[in-house]
Amino acid sequence: MDKITRDRGFQCSSYKDKCLRRRIAVRIRARGVSGCAEYSGMLDSDPREYERLMRSLTVNVTKFFRNWETYSAIDQKVVPALMERDEREIRVWSAGCSSGEEPYSIGILMDRHSRANGGERLESISIVGTDIDTDCLGEAERAVYAESALRDTPADLREHYFPKIAELRTMLPEVRRLVTFEVRDLLHFQPPFEDAHLIVCRNVIIYLERAAQDALFAHFHKTLAPGGFLVLGKVETLLGESRGLFSPVNARERIFRKM
Repeated sequence: MDKITRDRGFQCSSYKDKCLRRRIAVRIRARGVSGCAEYSGMLDSDPREYERLMRSLTVNVTKFFRNWETYSAIDQKVVPALMERDEREIRVWSAGCSSGEEPYSIGILMDRHSRANGGERLESISIVGTDIDTDCLGEAERAVYAESALRDTPADLREHYFPKIAELRTMLPEVRRLVTFEVRDLLHFQPPFEDAHLIVCRNVIIYLERAAQDALFAHFHKTLAPGGFLVLGKVETLLGESRGLFSPVNARERIFRKM
């Protein structure tokens, strides 16, 4: 663990030890080496294996509109509230965005709502997806996806926003223009901008130790504009002092608002 932190700056101590050890063990078995010492030497001599390990540790499992019930609640409760704000710019941060499905999903909802109301706010929308995995961010910027990435996407959205290219789907340019991507380690607490109106961080918190969770929630609270929204994954929730920082908008779908 110390080696990974020294070599790559990945804050292993903030993640649940059991989860990290299990993923490292998977890579050790996959490469057929005898143990940690031999695998450590392999990491020094094979940069590609190091990249495979880092990708395994950061857990890149995502789809467009994963858990549609959550996105439906965002569409009904969050997007209209954001569009009605007086600010010139609407700022959205997708933290731990992997290959881009999450920020693009938010962009689709905002594009659809804006166009249904005359398209007046489209130019004011700024969505930034951040992740530590540069390979995933490269995929996000290319915005070309297999059909399997759209399994949770409603048919009307799939056909309108994802033109077909051979056996693949590409993101509609109108939505691509709303989203940019940056390499950032979430645990370094460097948001892409101040006063975000919505932070979406789903299925990341669950892998962190409690102290790191608390610090991250405090960080999110500081980063959000007054009345800003926070969306977590379905198995994640606020604990301890963090519960006093946000009020529930839809507790079932893990949507909260800054107090």
